[in-house]
Amino acid sequence: MYKRSSQGWLKHIDFILWDLIILQVSYILGYMIRHGWGMWPYLRPEYRSLAVIMVAGDVLVSVVFNTMHNVVRRGYGKELTASLKQSILVLVLMSLYLFSSQAGDAYSRITIYLTAGFHLLFGFVFRLLWKQLIRRLNRNKSKASMILVADENSVEKVVTKAFELDGFEYAGLILSNRDAEGEIIHGLKVVANLSNAADYICRGWVDEVFVYPEHLTDLKEETYDLVEDYIDDSYGSQMKTRGEEKASVGRLIAQCREMAMPVHIRLPISSVGGKSFIEKVGGYNVLTITANFAEPWQLAVKRLMDILGGIVGSIFALIVIAIVGPKIKKESPGPVLFKQTRIGLNGKRFKFYKIRSMYLDAEERKKELMEQNRVSDGMMFKLDFDPRIIGNKIVDGKQITGIGEKIRSSSLDEFPQFFNVLKGDMSLVGTRPPTEDEWEKYQYHHRARLATKPGLTGMWQVSGRSKITNFEEVVRLDTEYINSWSIGLDIKILMKTVKSVLKHEGAM
Repeated sequence: MYKRSSQGWLKHIDFILWDLIILQVSYILGYMIRHGWGMWPYLRPEYRSLAVIMVAGDVLVSVVFNTMHNVVRRGYGKELTASLKQSILVLVLMSLYLFSSQAGDAYSRITIYLTAGFHLLFGFVFRLLWKQLIRRLNRNKSKASMILVADENSVEKVVTKAFELDGFEYAGLILSNRDAEGEIIHGLKVVANLSNAADYICRGWVDEVFVYPEHLTDLKEETYDLVEDYIDDSYGSQMKTRGEEKASVGRLIAQCREMAMPVHIRLPISSVGGKSFIEKVGGYNVLTITANFAEPWQLAVKRLMDILGGIVGSIFALIVIAIVGPKIKKESPGPVLFKQTRIGLNGKRFKFYKIRSMYLDAEERKKELMEQNRVSDGMMFKLDFDPRIIGNKIVDGKQITGIGEKIRSSSLDEFPQFFNVLKGDMSLVGTRPPTEDEWEKYQYHHRARLATKPGLTGMWQVSGRSKITNFEEVVRLDTEYINSWSIGLDIKILMKTVKSVLKHEGAM
């Protein structure tokens, strides 16, 4: 029975558990330095509660921010950066707890800072030592015997990429492009040819087979048809020549399956782009290729954040509407809320809410002002001074602003979008939803922005949105967000957004 390796954060559960122990040791040491040797923090209720918060925070940081990703392959520099990130984030969570509970005066700041410092130092050193121990144990550990099936030109690349902590070792080679039984190629002995490979695997010590043929590994065009051609050409069904089955990689895979031999087939998905995984759709096992994907628990956490943020934001939105609504109606009679059809996730249309900051005829006047558009390619519409905004006018050549510009510069007009967040049409963080006329101009790569739910804020908004006038740069930043999405990235963007709003930076 093939044993599948742990996936995601569970893959490095040992590092997470050790980090929890190190954090508590750091906590005890920091407490004793501050309060005296022999003193025990767990004897005091408030410090016992803080210890529990630290445990929860450390696990949360490890899982949500994936700080243990690729930990065994990290060098000294990357490990130090990761350890610093772990310690700072745990310290931030502790600080938030103390602030929220309003019990900060009951705790020693020196103890908390010493805990964070020791956590960084001991965590960094211990991870290095633990990795060294794992390497030593791994040298004496029995590894799976792997047979490599590859084109001669690929052997060196495949062998070099193998990591010493991988749970297997290449025990032999089978060339897919020529007969070479008995030869030594890049340190591996060719144990059989394709014609007799199945017999060798059947009667030898072979735990797994790894197939890496050269054919079409460097795809030049990003199309799914080429991937299908690759699979058909490289691993095609059993072929017959003169009534006999022709030796082929495809036939060998079929024979391995008959022997219940685990076979790992390398596909050129990196050339197509995005991430890939195997799943079942409509009763069929399929290879799914996507820009990025989220686990169910990640989507649940993101939605929970949206609901909590949407409730709080909606309350503030009602307050803002009650305050600025009468002023807007006084200067421009009409509804306080502006409703517009926008394009959301994967092209779904929805009603988009804002506090009206423009005159009622703003959409009709848009065509007249198109020549002044700051976005040169016309994919978005932004003006340096927009006369359609309530209160904006030019008197004797001087630009005068009013209530509309004030609520826009302070982002107060955006608050009703929290209603969209609560409804589920939008998220706190995502990409800005385009208007229908903007969407109609989209090229293929522009549509990538719709691969995630639109958000109140996003990558390009916190990257200096008032300075970006090139729509392609907006698309690049939005695509970067989608490709690298995580709960941690959302939190980071939200924190930057709050900072920008408070400083009145980047509003338009």
